[in-house]
Amino acid sequence: MSLVSLRRPSLLAGALASALLLGACAPMAPNATAPASPPPQAALPVDAALRAQTQAEVGPYLKTLETLVGIESGSRDLEGLRQLAGTVAERLRQAGMQVETRPTRAPGFHPQLKGAELGSMVYATRKGTGAKKVLLIAHMDTVYPRGMGAKQPFRIDGDRAYGLGIADDKQGVALILHVVELLARNGFNDYAELGVLINGDEEVGSPGSGPFLTELGGAYDAVFSFEGGGSATARGGDMVRLATSSIAIVEMKVTGKASHAGAAPEQGRNALYELAHQMLKSRQFGDPAKGLQINWTVANAGNSRNVIPAEATAIADVRSLTNADLDLMEASLKKSIEDKLIPDTKIDLSFYRSRPAFVSNAASRALAQHATGLYGGLGMPLEIRERATGGGTDAAFAGLRPRGGVLESFGLRGFGAHSNDDEYVLVSNVGPRLYLAARMVMDTGRGQIGW
Repeated sequence: MSLVSLRRPSLLAGALASALLLGACAPMAPNATAPASPPPQAALPVDAALRAQTQAEVGPYLKTLETLVGIESGSRDLEGLRQLAGTVAERLRQAGMQVETRPTRAPGFHPQLKGAELGSMVYATRKGTGAKKVLLIAHMDTVYPRGMGAKQPFRIDGDRAYGLGIADDKQGVALILHVVELLARNGFNDYAELGVLINGDEEVGSPGSGPFLTELGGAYDAVFSFEGGGSATARGGDMVRLATSSIAIVEMKVTGKASHAGAAPEQGRNALYELAHQMLKSRQFGDPAKGLQINWTVANAGNSRNVIPAEATAIADVRSLTNADLDLMEASLKKSIEDKLIPDTKIDLSFYRSRPAFVSNAASRALAQHATGLYGGLGMPLEIRERATGGGTDAAFAGLRPRGGVLESFGLRGFGAHSNDDEYVLVSNVGPRLYLAARMVMDTGRGQIGW
């Protein structure tokens, strides 16, 4: 899923509606206050041998990316996700990791998925001899329905590698595979444990994998998430993130009474009027300055022009920079529906937390600063972004009750995710990002990053 820097508004009607509701990005208020970023660390010495290896890895990496893009893997495409999970699991086994595939299912109370089977998780581990435990995470599902891959096949044009789902998030899966393989070839095991978690339900909010991600976040000293590392079209260069938004799904159902719209409208109780009244009232609970927003995106009422509707429903997307503000929104909505416009109507409201906010801690900041030092050694700037922009990612689940630090956006810069635009990533970004990820695993594993 899922960062606004990589995304444009979805143009895929119907097929992407659920992704929008369950965790896809929406722009956050431009005037939301952001905390000051930690200062960048002084440039760190370059590991010349590793730098040369990561540059030589670009060609093989692109081959891997072609393989991954060639397997369509929408969030509800269980066949494609099984095939992709098998491919990823085999690569990790060949790199010397212990691998298990874990089935996932949405909880029965999920507002849309209601207990549905979801894409499996691939979880791999390898014990080492070092000081710290490091976990690498990415997701293999996309928002696209089967059949769209033929319209956006893998191709390379100059500095751009194109393909469906390439930016979000198959580039991240491929980066993890090559980092693990590179470290294995070098015989590096100076970590207490290296873990990999690739899930298949991120684009629908990770309802099946989220609890396990939270469990792992409490078991590893550092978690690196491989969502995209910046927009290929925006000003500025690469970045890492220290914040993502919390996301909730609100469902409101109004039950009224049907009657003839022409002969006896007063005998009815117009559920649509009441629904509209409640939706308009809810606008007051948003606070753009705080990055708190509610947007009603789906509504249905009635089935006949000449009948007062007895039932009306709506769904809203809620975004917040903090989990506390999400609690405030829920309380405000539940209080508000006590005040009705139409007497004798009944209002039911559900508030489902799809994804928590990712809020950094001291360990996360230390990891981010070390990353800037590594990039500085390459002569490249690395921005630390502490302001969430509306997107939610799995870093939030890992960072809910962390043992150590969590850092987001280790992936490539790209463009076009969640849209009909040709999705691509920058080929020139591969070498530096491989180097960054490999060094972060090595330096963290050795205990060289203090917090």
